[in-house]
Amino acid sequence: MTAPDDLHPDIAAALKEVPGGVVIDSTHAEWPELGMSIDVPTAEERAVGSCATGNVCAFNGTSLSGTRVSWSTCGTYAPGITVRSIANARSAGYAQARSSSGSVLATAIAGSWANVSGTVADVRCVP
Repeated sequence: MTAPDDLHPDIAAALKEVPGGVVIDSTHAEWPELGMSIDVPTAEERAVGSCATGNVCAFNGTSLSGTRVSWSTCGTYAPGITVRSIANARSAGYAQARSSSGSVLATAIAGSWANVSGTVADVRCVP
C-alpha cells in the first residue's frame, strides 16, 4: 500500500476533494462508484495526445487533430502534409515547425505541443 506521504500531490488533492477514492499507486487512483480515475503521467509516460512517447509528431489539424506524421529519431524532416500543430513527446529538447526560409513558426518543448500558423517546410527536432 502507498503511504500518504508518497502520493503525488495531485492524487492527494483529488482524494481529499472527492470522497470514496481508492489509491492504486502513488500516481493513480480510482473511484469505482463514479467510474472515475486519475492518472499522473510519470517521466516514462511522456505521450502527448496521440504522439507516442519518444516521438515528435506533426498533425494536419489544429490541437493535435487530423492526420499524424511521427518520427522516432531526432532530425529535420519534411512532413509531406500541411502542418497545423506539432507535438514533442520526448523527455528533453524541443521540436520546431519551420518555414522554407528557416523561420520558426512554432516550438514545442519536451512533453508539450503547439498550434502552427504559416506554411511549414520542415519539422526539426533538437535533442
